[in-house]
Amino acid sequence: MHNPAHVRLARLSIWLIPLLWTLNNLMARVAPGVVEPYTLGLMRWGIAGVLLTVLVHEELRREWVHIARTWHHHLVLGFLGMVACGAWVYIGGRTTTATNIGLIYSAAPALIAVCSALWLHERMGPLQWLGVALALFGVLHVVVQGQWAGLADFRFVEGDLWILAGVVCWALYALLLAHWRSPLGAAARLAVIAWGSVPFLAAGTAWEMAQPGTPVIGPQAWLMGIVAALIPGLMAFGLYGWSQQILGASKVAATLYLSPLYGALAAWWLLGESLGWYHLWGAALLLPGVYLASRPVPLRTTAGVPS
Repeated sequence: MHNPAHVRLARLSIWLIPLLWTLNNLMARVAPGVVEPYTLGLMRWGIAGVLLTVLVHEELRREWVHIARTWHHHLVLGFLGMVACGAWVYIGGRTTTATNIGLIYSAAPALIAVCSALWLHERMGPLQWLGVALALFGVLHVVVQGQWAGLADFRFVEGDLWILAGVVCWALYALLLAHWRSPLGAAARLAVIAWGSVPFLAAGTAWEMAQPGTPVIGPQAWLMGIVAALIPGLMAFGLYGWSQQILGASKVAATLYLSPLYGALAAWWLLGESLGWYHLWGAALLLPGVYLASRPVPLRTTAGVPS
């Protein structure tokens, strides 16, 4: 049984996680011409891995037997969480639209919720399923800008396929993170997963550096790498992993529903893009949907005995 204060804090944190990830999406818009996708990913998770290792080196040394025994888990999670859901998103964003990205990513929480109920046997009651449905409808309303007839004109491009692959990999990451139990704390586990991603990101970076026209890594690229490591890296992934330990995979996955809404607000505030009524209607569905999806499922009782 988790500490009630930790449960409350975890439920509050799921509203913050997508805001932290939104910064990464904004940086992806200015990365082309400054730094390549795999290179930015290597900077992000290399820096994060070093910082985390310094912070939790005692725990890593104490649990080195477990880490060595489960090294393949860390490689798989590193590829799924940091490569497929990092560098691939940067690649996909070059050729697809923000509407397509939002529409495709809106399928991730529903996929995680269904798989969690079937595979991890997480309890999902009627209110939780209602929350998933409300949030999904809300996010679709935002990404189609309230024009539901526009769904008939939806077309896949190369970038959509990169994003779709990232969505599937994120669902696998979330499920495996919950399935592969670990004695490591959230920070220590994130550290070893970050190091698990480095071989893949380093190989991608080497390939990028060998291509003609690759931009030189300058101060702006390093600044982007540091910011990506600290905010959408350490803070967002750390909170996600810790909250999932408290609330479960399907409920924390509901945070992804907030990303299109937060992205629209960030674009309005930082880039001067306009907000429409569809954003407000979407928020009216998204916010209670996320709240319901993250609520604990009450245990059914028979004669006072939990069943």
